[in-house]
Amino acid sequence: MALATNLIVFLAAASLGVAQAANVPRQAPTQLESCLQSAKVPFIAKSSSVWKIDSSAYNLRVPFVPAAIAIPTTIEQIQGAVSCGSRLKLKVTAKGGGHGYSSAGLGGENGHLVVQLDRMSDVTLNTATNKAIVQAGARLGKVATELFRQGARAISHGTCPGVGIVGHAVHGGFGFSSHTRGLAMDWMVGATVVLANGTVVHASATENADLFWGLRGAGSNFGIVASLEFDTFPAPSTVTTFQVALPSWNTEQNVVAGIQAMRDFAVNKTPSNLNMRLFSQPNQFTMEGAFYGTIDELNPVITPLMRAINGTITSKTTGWMDSLLAYTYGDPMAQTIPYNIHASFYAKSLELKDLTGQPLSNFVRYWQNTANRQGPFSWYFQLDIHGGQNSAVGRVAPDATAYAHRDKLFLMQFQDRVAGSGGKPYNKFLDDWISSVTNSMPKSDYGMYINYADTALNRTAAQELYYGKNLPRLQQLKAKYDPTELFYYPQSVQPVA
Repeated sequence: MALATNLIVFLAAASLGVAQAANVPRQAPTQLESCLQSAKVPFIAKSSSVWKIDSSAYNLRVPFVPAAIAIPTTIEQIQGAVSCGSRLKLKVTAKGGGHGYSSAGLGGENGHLVVQLDRMSDVTLNTATNKAIVQAGARLGKVATELFRQGARAISHGTCPGVGIVGHAVHGGFGFSSHTRGLAMDWMVGATVVLANGTVVHASATENADLFWGLRGAGSNFGIVASLEFDTFPAPSTVTTFQVALPSWNTEQNVVAGIQAMRDFAVNKTPSNLNMRLFSQPNQFTMEGAFYGTIDELNPVITPLMRAINGTITSKTTGWMDSLLAYTYGDPMAQTIPYNIHASFYAKSLELKDLTGQPLSNFVRYWQNTANRQGPFSWYFQLDIHGGQNSAVGRVAPDATAYAHRDKLFLMQFQDRVAGSGGKPYNKFLDDWISSVTNSMPKSDYGMYINYADTALNRTAAQELYYGKNLPRLQQLKAKYDPTELFYYPQSVQPVA
């Protein structure tokens, strides 16, 4: 109780001065605030001067108002927050990085008790075992920096340093090392989780193995992850990052031929140490990627593709940490608390078994004839090589973890930037672009990626597209570990009846 009260008083004093703060009428605590105080859980009340920052969504288009924000620094305080939410019949939501596209970390709707974990961000590497324990509030930039600083080690992960490690890893965790080293979740070896009944359990391949299966791909559905344990690998000493100019992609026919060549290269010619994607904004496009080796080693590997697409490559060889900075697009590796970077956008994704024939032609036609006529810099898409014969992602069976898309060749992300907040939950421009691809392929040939969450999807569609054939097993797990849906959000797994 004292800690929470002192926090509120201190913040008020900082903004108004001690003498003034003493004269400010104090609001009576709500029932939830009283419960948190009794449980000795520090929290941020709506009356706090930092409420606006801590409750702000990364995607400003989808703002939500929590009932309160708990800011634990211990597992016991997480337990206390979960118990208060359960007792008062409030939904409880973990917020790690808060970088989610649908604001699921704020509950995806108003009125949740948010458990903000960014005050728990330690990264500890055991240099004898090369295993790391990472607290739930750590962001990718800190994880990479600390693993390298403590032992020149690394895990596979995405490119944005402000993304929280838990939300990223427990839903997949794709990035520019995934073709080589797999997803972030593939390096998870354990997790400490607070369940809906308030108990703490450890999950691994040998303890609560069913929960560990679900945590690797659908981890936001079963509890609040307090920390993750990872195996690590030696940070690469030599990484070549590159960009490819595509001057001949000036007609629809040439673009189709170029992506077809990329597709053929991806299927069985892309070596495991090459990671690559196509990136486009209105009337601008490039290929870019990371190769784990030298320029001299990259050139003979990629030259056949460059000839096929008439590409001109520019490359730079660095070490591991500098290679990560090449794709942060100006964001620092070290992130502030609270996270204060925002955008306003719609997002969609596709996980595709293939992109060829009519779906490819339809995709390019929409890109060239509709998308390129939108406003400048309003949208972008990324077409990543996700699978293929030599991809580490595809070496794991689709049912070995809850991540269902191991058989997909490409991972696509779409964003359309908009002004302000609110508006319709869907974006016809992006919806039509997705439909141009999927309308001419069977449903079994595509899915979607939950880390690029799409607010246009209702709960039924989201579950099917995110989890595919793994959904029935996930629904059984949900019924076992969270039968009352304490950890509900609008696209969460629905427990089996």
